[in-house]
Amino acid sequence: QHLLDGLARRPGGRDPRRRRRDRPGSVESVLSLVAIIPSAPLLVPELAGPAAADTEPVRTAVRDAGARLATAASRWIVVGATDGSVPAARYRSTGGFGAYGVPLEVDLRSDLGGDVGAGPGEPLPLSMLVAAWLREQSQSRAASTVSVTPVLIDPSASPEECAATGRELATTIAAAGESIGVLVVADGATALTPGAPGGGERPSAVALQGRIDAALCAADVTALGGLTESECAAEGAAGRAAWQVLAGLCAATDMVGESLYADAPFGVGYTVAVWTPARQHLAGDPA
Repeated sequence: QHLLDGLARRPGGRDPRRRRRDRPGSVESVLSLVAIIPSAPLLVPELAGPAAADTEPVRTAVRDAGARLATAASRWIVVGATDGSVPAARYRSTGGFGAYGVPLEVDLRSDLGGDVGAGPGEPLPLSMLVAAWLREQSQSRAASTVSVTPVLIDPSASPEECAATGRELATTIAAAGESIGVLVVADGATALTPGAPGGGERPSAVALQGRIDAALCAADVTALGGLTESECAAEGAAGRAAWQVLAGLCAATDMVGESLYADAPFGVGYTVAVWTPARQHLAGDPA
């Protein structure tokens, strides 16, 4: 909860891109765009190696989503899973992909704040490493320095806990005096092809990933909220908790979904999508 402190009190006045036609004090009055990307180290070309060409389609989609998010808002809230049970406050604000084969360093901080924790701590979880990488990739599209506020969720959190976190986040965003972009970093099922890391292809995993893709690409918060802990754990869909935080955040806001990518190049479900508030979309003012 402390990670949201100060979001509504950031100095510097209102962002000129704020959507003034929406209800004051509502989520849709400040939420500019939601971008959903996978938590995949192979998005980083330096880590992909010989597989870089195979991952270029999803990488291009992720960069597109990041560019659109940076164009829409220079203040990002990033929702992603912790690594295991490490409390959010115990992570560092900087980190690297050394554990994945290349000592590429990234930084979640900016001169506007957005630290995860102060001083020594645990290495950043993969979700935040990917978010930091995308922020660096997208910075040139932003009107000012992109500032990140991380919201870390335990991957084992119940659907009810995730929904409550999402509702709290909605209240915080509604009180903000500037445009806010939300980035959700999460992976799907891990048993979608014969060589998948989750034990090969399973029809149950393919069916679950189909539901996940449909929900994410249609901004269907009811379907996301209905994912169960047991089915997602059985199929390796580690992104459930982050997606259900998003569902709680947008539960009272009509959103329009757009699919940028949905496939499983290495047997893991990678989905890239953007959500736009429906009133903004219908008014012809895309982010």
